[in-house]
Amino acid sequence: MKKLHVIIAVISLSLNACAQQTETEVKATTPVNLNYTTELVVPNLNTPWGMAFLPDGGILITEKAGELILFKNGTKTNIDGLPDIYVRGQGGLLDIEIHPDYKNNGWIYITYASAEGEGDGGNTALMRAKISNNTLVEKQVLYKAGPNTKKGQHFGSRITFDNDGYLYFSIGERGNRDENPQDITRDCGKIYRLNDDGTIPADNPFVNTPNAKTAIFSYGHRNPQGMAKHPETGVIWVNEHGPKGGDEINILAKGKNYGWPIISYGVNYSGTAFTEITEKEGMEQPLFYWVPSIAPSGMAFVTSGKYPEWKNNILVGSLKFQYLERLVLENNKVVKREELFKNIGRVRNVVQAPDGYIYVAVEGKGIFKIIPKK
Repeated sequence: MKKLHVIIAVISLSLNACAQQTETEVKATTPVNLNYTTELVVPNLNTPWGMAFLPDGGILITEKAGELILFKNGTKTNIDGLPDIYVRGQGGLLDIEIHPDYKNNGWIYITYASAEGEGDGGNTALMRAKISNNTLVEKQVLYKAGPNTKKGQHFGSRITFDNDGYLYFSIGERGNRDENPQDITRDCGKIYRLNDDGTIPADNPFVNTPNAKTAIFSYGHRNPQGMAKHPETGVIWVNEHGPKGGDEINILAKGKNYGWPIISYGVNYSGTAFTEITEKEGMEQPLFYWVPSIAPSGMAFVTSGKYPEWKNNILVGSLKFQYLERLVLENNKVVKREELFKNIGRVRNVVQAPDGYIYVAVEGKGIFKIIPKK
């Protein structure tokens, strides 16, 4: 009996001991010569989540607490007519994107936490609308995840269009790690793909799967808060929060399983392990993972000629370390990382605008424009 107690104690200790993580091989460095600086162009914002740049030079900005702001010619104007926003924890008014043919059709798309539907609490919704007289009109809810929950974490959410006009958006697993992300009959922990009017594309991967959520494009995600279209391949890339360690960049592919929480490079926040494996057949490996976590939010590919040294690099905001990270790629591998504008604040989003400049949304401050040093 004594021997049995010793075995049980050893097993218990091994399960609860701090798990050993493999740190990211490519370490972030401080740039030797940074030829750019930042200029605050939209001041006095609290949690600027989404930015959409209009053809007339205006910027639509979402404030997580539930404000939609049009910034144009140095003036902020509040846009009325928003849906009811469920503000809790990480939830609120989230991303915003304009239709690729916005000049002709005027459609804008927003993701937000909504209390509509089954159950108490809220979950992520996608709406499209137009703006008339500084008010949202022709509002259409295109998707509402369910069921609602009072949990405050992992709403996602980013929106991106691909070259074929399909709309992609992300919803985190809403803190329900062990049920949602691996189950395609349930919302959350997924990337979704819709036609621009909210209908389901005929070639979505699970349209013929009984009881599946047919809007799903990929699954096994934790909390994707960065999304960008690759400038050459047109494929959608996402970054997502891991737990303690294990933030990831993933290249999306139709119907694929990205593994959360079966495989992960992260551990519980307490330091204990929740999985012993980092790879498994039938589950995708990340292009890159961060250990320790940087808490990534917002992602952009640099294609502009205004930043020649950064061409084809990825920029990712770090909420945790309060900088903008530059990742240099060679053959789809990260070979270099740099910490840009350290201590600028919690970087919530980064976008390369139609004018070629890169804009960075920072919590508690506003929108910065990256410009060459004089």
